[in-house]
Amino acid sequence: MKRMPCSSVPAAAHPVPGLRAWVWLFLCWTVPAWAATFPLPADDSNIVGRLQVVTADARNTLLDIARHYDLGYEDITAANPGVSVWLPGKGTPIVVPTEFILPSRPWKGIVVNIPQRRLYYFPRHTAREPATVITFPIGIARPGWPTPLGNTRIIAKYKDPSWIVPKDIQAEHRSQGEANFPDYFPPGPNNPMGMLALETGFSQIFIHGTNRPWGVGMEVSHGCVHLYPENAAYLFPHVPTGTPVRIINQPVMVGYRNHQLYLGVSTPVGEYPGDRDSLLMRTIDEVSLTRNREWPTIDWDRVRQAVNARRIMPIPVSIDAPDVDQLIASIKPETYDFEPYGIEANDAAPPGSPR
Repeated sequence: MKRMPCSSVPAAAHPVPGLRAWVWLFLCWTVPAWAATFPLPADDSNIVGRLQVVTADARNTLLDIARHYDLGYEDITAANPGVSVWLPGKGTPIVVPTEFILPSRPWKGIVVNIPQRRLYYFPRHTAREPATVITFPIGIARPGWPTPLGNTRIIAKYKDPSWIVPKDIQAEHRSQGEANFPDYFPPGPNNPMGMLALETGFSQIFIHGTNRPWGVGMEVSHGCVHLYPENAAYLFPHVPTGTPVRIINQPVMVGYRNHQLYLGVSTPVGEYPGDRDSLLMRTIDEVSLTRNREWPTIDWDRVRQAVNARRIMPIPVSIDAPDVDQLIASIKPETYDFEPYGIEANDAAPPGSPR
């Protein structure tokens, strides 16, 4: 299938070298940026974070809760089947799936797993510093606009990019009834490119913020990787030009921690070779390829259940391990009473920053 260009950054955009990015961030960005940061496992485990449960108040949607915990639409809805996205209901227990199976090694630079809808950044560290991973949810490509897979690098960084809309994207929007869709977006909070962009070595493929942050976790882009604006603000100054980028298509993640085996299964995006094959057979193959003789005995009924559920988060599949519902029931819920993000957070500027 032909991949069409995601976007273009003209010369009017402002490239920001690595050191200057730090200066720009501290001088021009008054809102704090945040990230889900975890120490890398010191043993043979490949799982970080932990499951959480919160009780909703009457004001917040599932999307508010997801964004607060650096989760996307697919993360929060898959973890809470049957719960209303817009009106979860006061006192409703909400599973917060902040436990992640890491992508396959090497753990360096940026790794983007398309079906998991998640970006991992493994910053360089010295021998005296703990190794960490920073992870964000992402918006991925719409059907017909697949993001290329493979290895590349960050080749440029742009503050306040403008966007000259490619002809094919203009035609697509106009065919969908948007007769006045612009052919140019100036820099600013209404720009679909966001306010910060990292250019990869793949032609016209960027990792960038978005003016529609509620689409993070969905199929929304024309090949680019979309971040919440606040996550873009965090990542931008930390990632130097030249950082390696690996984009993978791994809907089945096999995890191991505390002598228990886990599966994280995502719905394949349907754009890559093998995506229409049996997901159960792909899972069996993945488990077989990574199987360690010291692993616990696998409960294959649980494997089938994990494949059918496609809840993305790690699901225990060892014999005699507690199932995921037992694990969730054992977690004491915390009250979620943060202010909703509100309509003013629905653009490319991080919440609380000057527009």
